Amino acid sequence: MGIGLLGFQTTVANSVTLSGTGVHSGAEVSITFHPAEADSGIVFQRMSDGQVISEFKAVSSQVGNTDLCTVLGFSASTSIATIEHVMAALYALGIDNLLVEVHGAEMPIMDGSSAPFIDAIEQTGIRALAVKRRYIRVLKPVRIESGASWSEFVPYNGMRFEVEIDFDTPLIGRQSWKGDMTPSAFKNELCRARTFGFMRDVERMWAAGRGLGSSLENSVVIADDHTVINVEGLRYAKDEFVRHKTLDAVGDLALAGAPFIGCYRSYRGGHKMNAYALKALMSDPTAYEIVESTAPRQRVVMREAMAANAL
Repeated sequence: MGIGLLGFQTTVANSVTLSGTGVHSGAEVSITFHPAEADSGIVFQRMSDGQVISEFKAVSSQVGNTDLCTVLGFSASTSIATIEHVMAALYALGIDNLLVEVHGAEMPIMDGSSAPFIDAIEQTGIRALAVKRRYIRVLKPVRIESGASWSEFVPYNGMRFEVEIDFDTPLIGRQSWKGDMTPSAFKNELCRARTFGFMRDVERMWAAGRGLGSSLENSVVIADDHTVINVEGLRYAKDEFVRHKTLDAVGDLALAGAPFIGCYRSYRGGHKMNAYALKALMSDPTAYEIVESTAPRQRVVMREAMAANAL
């Protein structure tokens, strides 16, 4: 049935901290996931010297730059960058409420995937809250286009992603990933897919003050001869690239503020297209509805879960 089968809101059981390097700043950063009350949503706080200097709810209206990553906020001095891998992990595991305390200007890149965040959440545990989860059900197609790229939401009885990429290199070419999104599907098929880039773009990014923390420890790097530089190769045969793009889409669409019931499709998309598509959906009140339960089976499972928790 997809993410959030039990139908109740959740948070983490205990606080957990992760530290690493910011992929764009190259600075050491740390984040802490704290439990949060029902209906508080996912909230990011940027800290400095023990003080909160900015706070953002993780919703599409707070998204600023989407050029190379997804950024909350509109000022470099207060914004919080590269949130997509964290948000993908939270969305996939059905975490509705969380305070993310950030000591730095961006998330730590870790190994370039969502796997470290999944591991941290599962180690600390997930706690159910006594408030029903709300869902965003897609009622009609909503599509945006930009040149050869397009993205769209269409009605579907579940949460599904159909992502296709097309790169002008024989190493990648045209790849697609399609599937219903569940915690197990994300963990088994997507969460370990790493961010990737081309060696030819490295100097340009460094000159622009970006990618300063990028390395073979956290990125798949493609050489000019269309080969992977990383000694260990790819984690998912030849299609780690589209799997990571799907991971990014999961994280970007988590900024809807609630799980969606529908299918998201994209061709040659990215952070910007994901953000535009989500804003197009949310700006049309006839394109979606808010619901608390999707099917009688969910209500049965919810009753069973509550009874089990009472034992």
